[in-house]
Amino acid sequence: MRTTCRSVLLGFLAISWGALAAAAAQKPNILFVAVDDLRPEFGAYGAGYVKSPNLDRIAQAGLTFTRAYCQQAVCSPTRSSLMTGTRPDTTKVWDLETHFRDALPNVVTLGQHFKNHGYFVQGMGKIYHGSLDDAPTWSVPWQSSRGQAYGLPENLALNNRQPAAPEPAGDTAKQSGKKRKAATPKNSRGPAFEGAAVPDDTFTDGANATLAVATLGQLAKKQEPVFLAVGFSKPHLPFVAPKKYWDLYDPAKLPLAPNKFRPKDAPDYAIQPGGELRNYHGIPEGSIPDDLARQLKHGYYAALSYMDAQLGRVLDELDRLDLRKNTIVILWGDHGWKLGEHDAWCKHSNAENDTNGALLLSVPGMKHAGAKANGLVEFVDIYPTLADLAGLPLPAHLEGLSFKPVLDQPSRPWKQAAFSQYPRPGNSATGGQPLMGYSMRTERHRFTAWLHRDDPGKVAALELYDHQTDPQENQNLAKRPEHAALVAQLTTQLRAGWKAAAPAR
Repeated sequence: MRTTCRSVLLGFLAISWGALAAAAAQKPNILFVAVDDLRPEFGAYGAGYVKSPNLDRIAQAGLTFTRAYCQQAVCSPTRSSLMTGTRPDTTKVWDLETHFRDALPNVVTLGQHFKNHGYFVQGMGKIYHGSLDDAPTWSVPWQSSRGQAYGLPENLALNNRQPAAPEPAGDTAKQSGKKRKAATPKNSRGPAFEGAAVPDDTFTDGANATLAVATLGQLAKKQEPVFLAVGFSKPHLPFVAPKKYWDLYDPAKLPLAPNKFRPKDAPDYAIQPGGELRNYHGIPEGSIPDDLARQLKHGYYAALSYMDAQLGRVLDELDRLDLRKNTIVILWGDHGWKLGEHDAWCKHSNAENDTNGALLLSVPGMKHAGAKANGLVEFVDIYPTLADLAGLPLPAHLEGLSFKPVLDQPSRPWKQAAFSQYPRPGNSATGGQPLMGYSMRTERHRFTAWLHRDDPGKVAALELYDHQTDPQENQNLAKRPEHAALVAQLTTQLRAGWKAAAPAR
């Protein structure tokens, strides 16, 4: 009798484990790729002059989202928002030093949610900003390889003159109202760009690609589904890449920004000139001369192509291991970036150049591979979308919406508006008052209200841009009498917020 019971029990356990293994096999793996400072300007977005074959290969197997918006255009706030599925005013992360768990100690992050539902979750490279990691997100400790900042000894020496400043010096240093480490003096880092004849693994992205390839081989043996997060650092400053990627471009043929001037009739603080760039050796104050601008753009594209090649190594390994057929691949740039538009560089604003980011999503078996989705989506929607695609329940704390229905109908309109924000410290430009600029992108317009942080009912300035007639956001229309009714309408819509902007089902 005991033998019979033991046999039955073993048989039951075998069936149970078999059922669990089968259920795990049906869950899609997730390859979650973050790219620092990647603006939506490469092949998949119609910029054929940018060499991006591996970014484009994700797009060809998936959807390219042309109007995806981050919630604050700087590293830590946008990453904290995306990974928690909440907005900056909920995370309380508006700077580069605050950890979201200060305000949300019990929040379940994207990776943590997948981990809690049977996934093995591993992260490497830049996912969270800098040292602001989050241990509960991962099944094993986050890791990252560290390469050289520059390939040439003389540039390493320039860069090592003193510790680098927290990025970006001057632009977000005072916005949280907290004391902050002293910024490195301007021009005290190494050069803003370099193209040395060195191997790809010299730099962090190459080393992290090698780590990701090795990790994929280990993860392929696991029984449970896998969520692998891989963060690439380029094309973030400095624009450093091996020479062969510089050789892909003829700088004489690179287009310069067509609007080398600030938005007309906009407040002075709407666009910052790019203090982050001025930390690098040889970058002058004031307007960047055209010859230097062309070198900077050359460097940005070379760094992008270098990153793209490292991404290709990871995708190749995914294919070699025969994992692609059951893997969702999502790639996002954490925000946009200015390359001389509005006579400015870097991010740190509510402008379209900064808030509109790159977003590619490939799902096995999707019906519209290679299509473009033009509806408004937000980075805060990525968490619920991935959970939805994996068949996981959606946590109650989320402040975004799954855009899974867009995969079946890419041409459909989606959200009525996308929301971003950016703070400005109290200074002479703001009349001494700290401000928060709340910005809303609708189908046709961008509308921004600059509100006093200590009295949000008080409006310091408004911006209104008509993308039908002014897609570069060169002329602020907010003060024109003929637009008064529109300003009132958009003010009401902005105050109603993201909950009122849900798509019509």
